[in-house]
Amino acid sequence: MNRRLSIAPMMDWTDRHCRAFHRALTTRAVLYTEMVTAPAILHGDHQRLLGFDAVEHPVALQLGGSDPDQLAEAARIGAAFGYDEINLNVGCPSDRVQSGRFGACLMREPSLVAECMAAIKGAVDVPATVKCRIGVDDQDPSVSLFATVDACAEAGIQVFIVHARMAWLKGLSPKENRDVPPLDYGLVRRLKRERPHLSISINGGIPSLDEAEAHLDDSDGVALDGVMLGRAAYHEPAILGQADRRLYDAETPDVDAFAAIDRYRPYMAARLAEGVHLAAMTRHMLGVMHGRAGARAFRRILTVEAIRPGAGLEVVDQSVDAVREAGARLERRGEAA
Repeated sequence: MNRRLSIAPMMDWTDRHCRAFHRALTTRAVLYTEMVTAPAILHGDHQRLLGFDAVEHPVALQLGGSDPDQLAEAARIGAAFGYDEINLNVGCPSDRVQSGRFGACLMREPSLVAECMAAIKGAVDVPATVKCRIGVDDQDPSVSLFATVDACAEAGIQVFIVHARMAWLKGLSPKENRDVPPLDYGLVRRLKRERPHLSISINGGIPSLDEAEAHLDDSDGVALDGVMLGRAAYHEPAILGQADRRLYDAETPDVDAFAAIDRYRPYMAARLAEGVHLAAMTRHMLGVMHGRAGARAFRRILTVEAIRPGAGLEVVDQSVDAVREAGARLERRGEAA
């Protein structure tokens, strides 16, 4: 699996509809589910929690938990559903996650993380991977990050995605933990330099493909294996339309916002026929026209009209027409000038 670009697991955002839309923009990036806890999978509705469309491949399932046996069984179920990778969350800082003894608080227990990963790896044939922070609270990140990675590597784990911030579990909200702790990209590059045999991807605060390319640059002698985009990919998804060419050297044209919506259309039609509400799918499109004339009208139409009972693809057409008309008006003004 080529990991040069991946889209971060984001709670309440990267559901199956979001992933199908992102796949309409990039055929190469690795997509991640929202975190799903192992107990939820063991006791819940598998289709509701794990169902996905074949268009999403390559797609990874992110698990939350700290019980090796539960994680192994959840991983087996996920692999049977067809996921291309099973990832363990060692980075989420929410209170709910801490109370369940998983997420970022596991940075304090590298041996337990390694035990969990060994159980997952032993249960599935697809790659077992870790997404972690560089440390929590008063830990020394140069110690905590290496301890977690080394313990997992001893268990046979080869792939790590590192969110290059500490998580401050005392005093900061999950939202603040995405912005307030300073980024330490240099530590992630040092990890790759000192553990060159491992696959290391970097995550955290990367706003554009320009910066993604910079992180993949080996001008300092260190070549990271991948970049994971989060909020940038969600709030301005159109940037993903350039990813295959710029990050994978694909000889295919970029996918613009209009083409992506056209590609997403059959997926939306199929889900509408199954009874899915239009707004559940279009909410992930709101940022795709960012920077274009008519973007505000596009968002307004999708926000107001898509929630109406019986709303169908005509609402999407109306929103796209608003952007095209705004662009045409802008062009006419330019010609008149």
